[in-house]
Amino acid sequence: MELTRYTHIIWDWNGTLLDDAWLCVEVMNGILRQRNLPPISLAIYRSIFDFPVKDYYLKLGFDFNREPFEKVGMEFMVLYNQRQTECNLHPEVRHLLPYCQLKGYRQCILSAREESELVAETEILEVRPFFDLVRGLDDHYAHGKTDVGFRLIQDLGIPKQELIFVGDTLHDAEVASEIGIDCILIPNGHHSEERIRSAGVPVFSTLFDFINRI
Repeated sequence: MELTRYTHIIWDWNGTLLDDAWLCVEVMNGILRQRNLPPISLAIYRSIFDFPVKDYYLKLGFDFNREPFEKVGMEFMVLYNQRQTECNLHPEVRHLLPYCQLKGYRQCILSAREESELVAETEILEVRPFFDLVRGLDDHYAHGKTDVGFRLIQDLGIPKQELIFVGDTLHDAEVASEIGIDCILIPNGHHSEERIRSAGVPVFSTLFDFINRI
């Protein structure tokens, strides 16, 4: 796939740049144990996690007639945020972001993470200066990020054919399709390689593979 025609890279955050799938599994398993529901492995997580995340919770066995999704979703986010600083960037990212900048690409983030927390994470991890814009959701329930994506490309003011979205889930491919830009997926986060290869978009094996293409 030829990447030189793009001028701006839109990065997904969780899973794509931030290595946090393992933490999502650990936090969820604690919540599942409290409700006598079976725990999951990282492989199972990557095979069933989805957007909207409410559907993922149903697959795990939660009964929203007994407790509302909003309660469980907030419980997860509180516990996740308590341990969020345990997560780091994927090792390649420290080289990837400055390299893309050196090659002349502008960069931004489009995420299903709550925006103020997302911005804080990029600052703590000392990568905020690499991004023109950092855009996330206005709540913690991760319904999806298509609307945020439309606003992002409007704010960027760049022709869609010059934009490429890099993510790690089928939802990222769906968002890219809905907002009308190209997409690349990398199986380093929240969906398995088997799942993302069904999206019909280019799949790069690793972030290093992406680096070698630009």
